[in-house]
Amino acid sequence: MSRYWSRIVKKIKPYVPGEQPKDQKYIKLNTNENPYPPSARALEAIKNATGDTLRLYPDPAGDELRETIAGRFQLKKENVFIGNGSDELLAFSFPAFFEPAGLPVLFAEITYSFYPVYADFFGIPYRLIPVDEEFNISIDGYFQKNGGIIIANPNAPSGRGLPLATIENIVQQNKDSVVLLDEAYVDFGGQSAVRLIDRFANLLVIRTLSKSYSLAGLRLGFALGSAELIEGITRVKDSINSYTVDRLAQAGAREAIKDEAYFQETVSRIIKTRERIAAQLIKMGFHVIPSQANFIFISHSQCQGRVLFQKLREKGILVRYFDKPKIDNYLRVTIGTDEEMDSFLGEAERILASNL
Repeated sequence: MSRYWSRIVKKIKPYVPGEQPKDQKYIKLNTNENPYPPSARALEAIKNATGDTLRLYPDPAGDELRETIAGRFQLKKENVFIGNGSDELLAFSFPAFFEPAGLPVLFAEITYSFYPVYADFFGIPYRLIPVDEEFNISIDGYFQKNGGIIIANPNAPSGRGLPLATIENIVQQNKDSVVLLDEAYVDFGGQSAVRLIDRFANLLVIRTLSKSYSLAGLRLGFALGSAELIEGITRVKDSINSYTVDRLAQAGAREAIKDEAYFQETVSRIIKTRERIAAQLIKMGFHVIPSQANFIFISHSQCQGRVLFQKLREKGILVRYFDKPKIDNYLRVTIGTDEEMDSFLGEAERILASNL
């Protein structure tokens, strides 16, 4: 530990991203990336944006992209904020809406592990809402005094989603707090709350192009909410870095969003593969949590999660293992192509056979 580090840096426990190995070629089912390439229209737009204009700063507000996103969701430009992936939007939202000396922010005990990292970094108190053995969230936990609410819907790493009626009830009963919905995986079967934005000024929905639009390497996310909330995030952004989203990202994102046919095609393929693989895993004796995301959360009574993770890795297949209470016997498996998933099934079957 360096003596030059600040007090905050010394005490925080940073988020640990999924492994991005360079030692050999793996079947990567560990970081919830889309197995299919980005829209050809998006790639062409990025190429066309590569030229003399790169010497100029990008539009700091990203108005053209915001107009495109607003049109896609039947909102106004003032209801849209863009940033470098949804993680940056989350980072801006904590100081924008949550108070260090205020009531605790609420989020599930099993959810995206960046939430407590941000809370600790910004000195925001938080309280964990329990989940049961099947990773269902105790909804009653959101009906208490709080300084804000964060819900990943569908949740990670379980893949479970909450119905829109439940989300609406939570937002309705917490009008004095910002309810932040992280909808990174909603396109794979969840129910989006975007339609509630016109009715609730306290609702902020955060989305990303990393998953359903195959643009994880572009780093583009956006927030949807009332003009009041969007202005709050903008004030934080403009106090750190006004030019957060570069020209290439803005150009590619615009065309990716406009290419609705390709978006629907790839999402449908992933959902179809997910359902097929889940059914086959259940036949193999796996416990599979019902998923509305582009991944599945699985365990097997005959093989510990850590062991299965290590043996799959030895065979060139990467999945995600979390060494944490309640989930340390589970693996999160991203849905890849049908060929990749068949390879995963074959290796998992051989590992189980040798483990019996």
